[in-house]
Amino acid sequence: MRLFQRACTRAGVQLRYSQGFNPRPKLSLPLPRTVAVESEDDLLCIYVDSSSEDIDTEKLEREITNQLPPGCEIVSVEIVKEKISFIPSAVTYVLPLKPEFLDEKLKNRVDELMAEESINVTRTIAAKAKVRNIDVRGYLRSVDFDREDVIVNCNITPSGTIRVDEILSLLGLDQDKLTAPIRRRNIEW
Repeated sequence: MRLFQRACTRAGVQLRYSQGFNPRPKLSLPLPRTVAVESEDDLLCIYVDSSSEDIDTEKLEREITNQLPPGCEIVSVEIVKEKISFIPSAVTYVLPLKPEFLDEKLKNRVDELMAEESINVTRTIAAKAKVRNIDVRGYLRSVDFDREDVIVNCNITPSGTIRVDEILSLLGLDQDKLTAPIRRRNIEW
């Protein structure tokens, strides 16, 4: 968030600020990233001053992009006049596996999981220190293989979704078996 706050300020974007003792630029990420997960498809909502009627989106995109570090790219800019809620419905995760762990055992585990009618996981809710059993089967759309990657498609509902650590646990994987960080891509809104 700070990266884009600073990039917008340096680019001269007329941001809208929160009210109160310590005003902050109004930006939001409708689907925040999990720690240690890269993202290829984030949506960032930037609230601009309403007096900025005719905004040239190409110029705005170019000016903000010039203020971003290498590797951080703006794919598109769209101006929305009315207030809209962006609600995600699905997401795809890419798990880049070391070749020795992409074996028949893993493929059989995936087949077993996808054949199950319910998959219960124990989830600890840190803020309340409660432990709950949650059926995550409805959140798993598909698990596919692409060369050395495991592609996991997940549903997101108002009641929640499956977590990345739960996906790894269900597949019998951990961070040591990955060649790179997990990537989140293809968010459906």
